[in-house]
Amino acid sequence: MDTIDWLLDSDPAIRHQVLRDLTDASPDVVTAERSRVAREGWGAQLLALQDPEGTWDHGTYRPGWVDESRPFFSAWTATHFSVTLLRDFGVDPHDPGVRDAMNRVAENVRWDEVDGGELYFEQTTEACVAGVLLSNIVYFGFDAARALDSILADQQPDGGWNCEQNTAVSSFHPTICVLEGLLAWEHAADPADPQRSRVREARIRGEEYLLARRLLRRLSTGGFVDPRFTMTTFPTRWHYDVLRALEYFRRARPEGDERLLEAVELVRGKADAEGRWPLENELDGPTWFSMGSGRALRVAG
Repeated sequence: MDTIDWLLDSDPAIRHQVLRDLTDASPDVVTAERSRVAREGWGAQLLALQDPEGTWDHGTYRPGWVDESRPFFSAWTATHFSVTLLRDFGVDPHDPGVRDAMNRVAENVRWDEVDGGELYFEQTTEACVAGVLLSNIVYFGFDAARALDSILADQQPDGGWNCEQNTAVSSFHPTICVLEGLLAWEHAADPADPQRSRVREARIRGEEYLLARRLLRRLSTGGFVDPRFTMTTFPTRWHYDVLRALEYFRRARPEGDERLLEAVELVRGKADAEGRWPLENELDGPTWFSMGSGRALRVAG
């Protein structure tokens, strides 16, 4: 089967993105397919799993912090990661069912596992959480001012971000999370917003942090930072990998950059004889259901 046809023979969450990014389908066709995400397949299944109080799996981030019987480190079924997964699916934020689900989150869900217990869309927290949260806030149409200010204040001297306190050295994981959030904010912001120049400057500095390292390497030795960065992962949650970074730069710098070439060739080299990419790394922790990924064609095809 042709790879495009194989991808189209799948869930609406994949099909609408394939139609948009890899075919010449009209905007009306793409919109019609996207509208199915909230009503069929993975998107509908995940929406139906929301608790009456607005959470998913009765927790916000790591339920084990408040309930010792729950998984502590990687509860991917909790609210933060479920909302993020709906965004990854490309669910239409204006769909009435989606709007109702997100309003329940906005009105009722609090970060009970961290200090402050603030409402989900109003929390300011460490960069690897705050970056993903900013993307979710923007995508679902809530006020991003607090999250944005917190992120901009936490940028490190080297241009990136780090979740560790009292350090001037950045990390790949929080940096890609924040960059995605900043780019989402820029795309959604009013062109006259006075914050635009500040956000763009911060974003470019963050991009340079990754580009100087060719998305994979240490400045000090030139070696790979972590072999897992070279592996394809989905969903990535807050974790970094080269494909996630290339997905970001596909949107942020469509004109390209020569410092991306090694990463692109690495991803291209992972394709099998049928032009498909394996899922190499599945993050440990409970999940609602298993999924594959067709992202690589957008950056290496």
